[in-house]
Amino acid sequence: MDTRRKFLALVGGASVALAGCSGAGSDGGDGGSSDGDGGSDPSETRVAMTDDLQFDPTEVTVAVGDTVVWETTGSVAHSATAYEDDLPDGAAYFASGDFESESAARQAYPDGSVGSGETYSHTFDTAGEFPYFCIPHESGMRGTVVVE
Repeated sequence: MDTRRKFLALVGGASVALAGCSGAGSDGGDGGSSDGDGGSDPSETRVAMTDDLQFDPTEVTVAVGDTVVWETTGSVAHSATAYEDDLPDGAAYFASGDFESESAARQAYPDGSVGSGETYSHTFDTAGEFPYFCIPHESGMRGTVVVE
């Protein structure tokens, strides 16, 4: 009986050691690259619009030509609406719903709202600071895109 216990302990230990060598559940370093953001385009920056009535992060810095994607991650709908008077000279206006102006976006809301799991994106072609807000939560939900 003592020999049987030694055999089982030896076989059990070898099985555990071999299981660690199988590579299951791991890419072993050769399964392609991942930059930690789910494989999205490196010229794309994501901003979550949360049920805590925040843009997360509140400020992002991107390069000219990069795209920012806003996504509603909770159940409360939001907007991403630029403060038109504060945009850099020559910059294109942006607002979820693709409105031509801040006043048009405000008047049309809830048209242009981004619902749960939905996204809105804008590509920034001019350097500068782009302050923006959420129309129904403007008192506390504001953000900035810095384009370098």
